[in-house]
Amino acid sequence: MTRKLILLIAFCLALFPFSGSSPAARKEKFHFGNVGLIRRQFIPPEPFDWRAAQSHAIITDIWYPAAPSAIEKEQWVGSPSAPFAIAGKAAPDAPLLAAPAKFPLILLSHGTGGSSSMMAWLGISLASHGYIAAAVNHPGNNALEPYTAQGFTLWWERAHDLSVVLDKLLADSTFGPRIDPSRIGAAGFSLGGYTVIELAGGIGDFSRLEAFCKTPNANSLCTDPPEFPGLSAKVKSLIASDQSFAAALRGGADSHRDSRIRAVFAIAPALGPAFSADSLARISIPVQILAGSADTIVPLDTSAKFFAANIPGAQLTIIQDVGHYTFLAKCLPLGNRTQPQLCLDRAGILRDDIHAQASNLAFQFFQSNLR
Repeated sequence: MTRKLILLIAFCLALFPFSGSSPAARKEKFHFGNVGLIRRQFIPPEPFDWRAAQSHAIITDIWYPAAPSAIEKEQWVGSPSAPFAIAGKAAPDAPLLAAPAKFPLILLSHGTGGSSSMMAWLGISLASHGYIAAAVNHPGNNALEPYTAQGFTLWWERAHDLSVVLDKLLADSTFGPRIDPSRIGAAGFSLGGYTVIELAGGIGDFSRLEAFCKTPNANSLCTDPPEFPGLSAKVKSLIASDQSFAAALRGGADSHRDSRIRAVFAIAPALGPAFSADSLARISIPVQILAGSADTIVPLDTSAKFFAANIPGAQLTIIQDVGHYTFLAKCLPLGNRTQPQLCLDRAGILRDDIHAQASNLAFQFFQSNLR
């Protein structure tokens, strides 16, 4: 290359320093790195179906882009002195990043009997990429307090939990002014995947699952969940003795669509047979479904694949050799020893790697659909 050509190239670069970049790429870029964490206890207006839960507050963990001065610390699932699993690094009560003025918001819903902390791997990842992520603990169905049969069967009330938390966040003095109301999505795992599909407009009815479980196609969805042995017998007893519970079960036939939710990301979504294909066909927002090929807890054919086949435009990603619980937080020795079914994955499967894949897929999905 001649000296004259080199000088010509340098001159052109000086004139056009952004040549080849899109207008969007030339916008001011904000640094998203440190992640803050705040726990809120939201009190919804009454009447509210607490599903026989002891605590009458929706306990919510919120991860968000934090100021550069924030000091992140290791977070744990369970007691810090004997933790069950890792909940990533975050800076408790750190100030929000000063700019940009508004952030998109993702509501997170945990699986059956889980907790907000088990979704920390996704919440922290989203927050580190410029999102506010709020994970609820669903009454009667979370690991912070005793389980209830109502919490395990009135599934659609979980969608109402997310809508209530959204109301509260938008009114919150810290987060409300910083949330972009035009960029709100939801993500959930297992029963949380069911929950976000309800928010999108699907209608999951308890009676529909009952009918499915009487057919030759009945599968593991028709057995008591590992977290609540004896649930079926308890539900039958409640139906016979508690008229308010029997009436509440009929609420599954109602829509729980929240029009503020613009896109949903469902991880190993459960209870496909509870949904009518007609209600799924009416979903009009973007839906991404992620599942593992080795899922024996929530069979793919009647859930992830069923949702993908019946929701218009839904995208389905299946990760090979991944089981249902691989999408939970990474366990520590206590978890591995006491709950191996939740904590131990197939040989060669690294939970951190799967979480990274899932987080990246979720981020790309929300970036594309929450503009």
